[in-house]
Amino acid sequence: MGTKWSADPWGTALALVTVMAATAAPAAAHGQAPDRAKPAQRIVLTNADTGRSVTASPGDDIEVRLIGYRENGLTWTWSIPASSDPGVLRRTAGRAAPNGDASATFNAEHGGTATITAQRRCRPDPGHFCPLVITPWKVTVEVK
Repeated sequence: MGTKWSADPWGTALALVTVMAATAAPAAAHGQAPDRAKPAQRIVLTNADTGRSVTASPGDDIEVRLIGYRENGLTWTWSIPASSDPGVLRRTAGRAAPNGDASATFNAEHGGTATITAQRRCRPDPGHFCPLVITPWKVTVEVK
């Protein structure tokens, strides 16, 4: 299949369509559907998402934003979220802030299932005491 290039806008558009059709033809000739690449998604998870299960595709980014809080001389702080399987979900960024917030970004690398976890703990001001409570946060991510 030959492609004729032209300087006018219509000729360029037709040439692009011809090239796209030519690249899809080999997959169709073998009984396969043409590969239609899906743009990567960004999935944002927050405090309220604990216990959820989400589905992602390879290449997607999963961003976790956990908000700490302060009351009665106690600051409730989050640990930096972690992946149970870096081969499935690779952490590309992570930080904990002095105010108790924590965040992380994960890239969905390969098919499989991994969990993202973090823990909220108490940090007391001088003269205050924390209850012996650790609050877990967990989301299950299936990459397919």
